[in-house]
Amino acid sequence: MKKLMLQAAKFTYFAGCFWYLFTIPAQAYIDPSAVTYIIQAVAGVLIALGAALTIFRHKIFAFFKKSKKDKNAEGNAIEFKDVDD
Repeated sequence: MKKLMLQAAKFTYFAGCFWYLFTIPAQAYIDPSAVTYIIQAVAGVLIALGAALTIFRHKIFAFFKKSKKDKNAEGNAIEFKDVDD
């Protein structure tokens, strides 16, 4: 138990030092409309990627289904010849 408490104290100390040394106080303001714009841009990119992946997934599945049907159809195919009258 003592060892666990010592590890927790070390982690807290080093995390606090890291936070203090590597953070810079900024006197800045982010407008809520800017954040909304960023959220909309990220959502648009994610939706576009999802749509693209869905389209390619359907094309890949259709390709493999077509090749299966072609293999099955070759053995059971009946050919009709055109007869000129």
